[in-house]
Amino acid sequence: MPSPSVTVSTSSGKVGVLGLGYVGVPLALRISECGHPVLGFDVLPERIEQLNGGISPIKHISDDSISNMLSAGFQATTDFSRAAECNALIICVPTPLDKSREPDLSFVTATMESIAPYLRKGQLLSLESTSWPGTTKEVLLPYVEKSGLEVGKDFYLVYSPEREDPGNRHFNTKTIPKIVGGHTPACLAEGQKLYGSFIDKVVPVSSTQAAELVKLLENIHRSINIGLANEMKIVADAMNLDIFEIIEAAATKPFGFTPYYPGPGIGGHCIPIDPFYLTWKAREYGLHTRFIELAGEINNQMPQFVVDKTIRALNEAGKSLKGAKVLTLGISYKRDIDDVRESPSVLVMELLREWGADLSYSDPNVPVFPTMREHKFDLSSVDLTPQVLSEQDAVLLLTDHSSFDYGMIKENAPLLIDTRGKFRDGGENIVRA
Repeated sequence: MPSPSVTVSTSSGKVGVLGLGYVGVPLALRISECGHPVLGFDVLPERIEQLNGGISPIKHISDDSISNMLSAGFQATTDFSRAAECNALIICVPTPLDKSREPDLSFVTATMESIAPYLRKGQLLSLESTSWPGTTKEVLLPYVEKSGLEVGKDFYLVYSPEREDPGNRHFNTKTIPKIVGGHTPACLAEGQKLYGSFIDKVVPVSSTQAAELVKLLENIHRSINIGLANEMKIVADAMNLDIFEIIEAAATKPFGFTPYYPGPGIGGHCIPIDPFYLTWKAREYGLHTRFIELAGEINNQMPQFVVDKTIRALNEAGKSLKGAKVLTLGISYKRDIDDVRESPSVLVMELLREWGADLSYSDPNVPVFPTMREHKFDLSSVDLTPQVLSEQDAVLLLTDHSSFDYGMIKENAPLLIDTRGKFRDGGENIVRA
């Protein structure tokens, strides 16, 4: 008897997206645009209500896009038994670090517990969440096998790392090449069929472990190079040199140099976390990934560097950080998005609060400080006006949103701590950090 085929490339092949956040929602949109029925799963009832009501939970995705997806048949649900309806299931849940900075796969395992009773022959299961090499084989495969399914013959298991870059105007889910690794050659073939039906370019690799390591290499590459840029910033600052001038000049070399830029730290769900998934797994092989860990240490110290510069600048003005009115500009982890996950801005705010600063923030993309697992601020974004700025003892530019009026900020802030190189021409009230 021929093995069943996953018919995800037909209009009757329903695709389930598990986890409706910064990865799952854009993915569901793209799949829906290509004519597949899409069923979205999440554990948050408010997220389900929001999406089913045509409201986007993500700033750079419009309500109209969600409404169009609903018109095409999209539904969001908390009922994981409906996984049985889907020919393909794609897991896009968080993989954070725990308090000991070790991998936390609780969201992945909880998802597998929820769908395992409803897995059936002919389905494809894909993990997109970032994790250590071996996760798909060692964590997901046992759930499938326990269901009595034979992977590679009547069920297909792949790993395909997400590559979302929120707010990127040049690349999107459709145009970013998709890495796919299968547990068996048959799994890889079905994974290529699935992703090839809605992604422009699919890049196959030899195994799920290889695909998992590809994702870690991508983000470790960025972490290390940003760490180098941050360390060079500290050196340049000690020499009273402008690191942004140095980087821009070096970038004129037409070969052998790629510019990376420093800031108050690193943020987002990937770069601050993913390297530690590999360092953790490497210990199983008796390896110490010193280079990766050193970059992490440098990047993690940048919020403290910013606060130290702020303390010194206030001291020179005859003021103490304790009780000082401090306004932070931008709390998302990068420009023009609303994502605050692992944001260095929040870490800076935590340190400022520990010193007793009277804190406020302004971020047009994040009107109310969101609920976070490890941070809590009862704050709302303040409107930037000359009066608000002039009332501060210090203003810290942490995320350089394009909507900020930088001329007005410079003119009215008594003391301006610039972590993003936006005030290159300097001024008596400007401090580079």
